[in-house]
Amino acid sequence: MFFIYSYIDYHSIMYFIRISLVLFAFAQIALSQDQSFESWVQELRQEARLLGLSEKTLLVLDQLETPLERVLELDNSQPEFVQTFSRYLSLRVTPNQIRRGIDLIQEHKVLLDEVRQVYGVQPHYLMAFWAVESNYGRNTGGFSVLQALATLAFDPRRAEFFREQLLIALQIIDAGHIEVEDMSGSWAGAMGQLQFMPNIFSRYGIDGDGDGRVDIWKSLPDIFHSAANFLSQSGWRGDERWGREVVLPADFDFSLTGTRIRKPLEQWRALGVVQVSGDQIPVAPMNGSVVLPSGAGGPAFLVYNNFRTTMTYNPSTFYALTVGHLADRFTGGGPVQRISVDEQAMSVANVRELQTLLNDLGFNSGEPDGRVGSQTRSAIRAYQEQRELPTDGHPSTQLLKSLREQL
Repeated sequence: MFFIYSYIDYHSIMYFIRISLVLFAFAQIALSQDQSFESWVQELRQEARLLGLSEKTLLVLDQLETPLERVLELDNSQPEFVQTFSRYLSLRVTPNQIRRGIDLIQEHKVLLDEVRQVYGVQPHYLMAFWAVESNYGRNTGGFSVLQALATLAFDPRRAEFFREQLLIALQIIDAGHIEVEDMSGSWAGAMGQLQFMPNIFSRYGIDGDGDGRVDIWKSLPDIFHSAANFLSQSGWRGDERWGREVVLPADFDFSLTGTRIRKPLEQWRALGVVQVSGDQIPVAPMNGSVVLPSGAGGPAFLVYNNFRTTMTYNPSTFYALTVGHLADRFTGGGPVQRISVDEQAMSVANVRELQTLLNDLGFNSGEPDGRVGSQTRSAIRAYQEQRELPTDGHPSTQLLKSLREQL
């Protein structure tokens, strides 16, 4: 009797899964679309022609190749782990990033002050957006925007949205803002140093240097004016900060956390919320929300209107906290005081198990999908309340362990 031992390492398995997802996406395209990519491009050409695009611009459609497997792979893949806030922050707020941002604020002081006069957006915030979006313009994505958008528009899952983005991208080329070979961006079609989608470019792009074009790939006046215009029209307040780190009292009611709860600053003071220095929260006619990116055991932040405006740029709590914190570091602010250095990441499989266990125990978290949304957080809060745990709605390895022990 003998045994055959086959070893397949973890990365090989994950690679196999990613490739399978790509093949599945191609299969879905083939099943749900009777036309070839070539005939689909011809239809797109006719639609673009009806929109008034020039024949010269329409020639760029001849350069489109079949859907890019890499774009579909990235679109279908899920992260192996749900990244922790401490990890997310540490990758984006480093001593080098802080020093470079301070130097660049000084280097471009005249331009940034000019932009502030027009739109009311403070220079250190613009610098933070620039840093987080593209590492000060160093990383704008290496994909052809047209090819990436065509791949995603041909895929039936979100065809309508990406078809619209592709047509707007063609209009941007037709208007002479950028040459097709220079229109680079992310795999999802986000463009230039601001990572604007074409529709955002179309609505908020500004010709800051007066050359008749909006160039968010190379022109810093266009980049800063466009970013500030977007933020200003989204509700940015130039006389306010984004928020601040705070300390919660021992008897704090964690059901009051989350961006859906807004209270005047005076009410948060009355509840015992203080700055990390121990000082009282300043009195101002503003509303705030308490946000716990790592749950009850991690740092707490009291966030204001500009935090919410930041989330119109990217609807991620981690993103908005990081932009605000980095902006503070540019003006002499210190590091997050209560960062959870021992915070453990939850894998997608862990989150899916957590959702399944919640459902099994009668707490409706929706279809287990490995993603933490509002329904999952509500189910977690209900479970925590029943078990007399801090009702922070935060998924964690400790919570998963507690759920496992109930079954």
